[in-house]
Amino acid sequence: MFDIGWDEMALVAVMALIVIGPKDLPVVLRQLGRWTRKARELAGEFQRGVDDMVRESEIQDLKAQVEKVADTNVLRHEIEKAIDPTGDIAKGLEPPVAALPPAEEPLLLPEPAPHEAPGKPPAP
Repeated sequence: MFDIGWDEMALVAVMALIVIGPKDLPVVLRQLGRWTRKARELAGEFQRGVDDMVRESEIQDLKAQVEKVADTNVLRHEIEKAIDPTGDIAKGLEPPVAALPPAEEPLLLPEPAPHEAPGKPPAP
């Protein structure tokens, strides 16, 4: 990550031992570890925030696309334009034929005789 070799790490360790001293070196290293952990947590939180913003913007884009597809007026207009770009067919159509009037007498079916056994002739 920082492109530090073993010889450079050894030099830093020796300098830390000389400057800080052997008594306080473990305390300093522990505190350095805590700072590193905090920095990583902050970086992770920032990354999650950025990911959430990207996800929300993608959701908004998808929502806009769905609303555009769901708009039936635009779709209907496009279909009509593709089928009849000049609109001449719609002008030449006659109105639909009116529905036939209802029959004067309803068709009645004969009712079966009550309790008639199959295979027996009907009673007079």
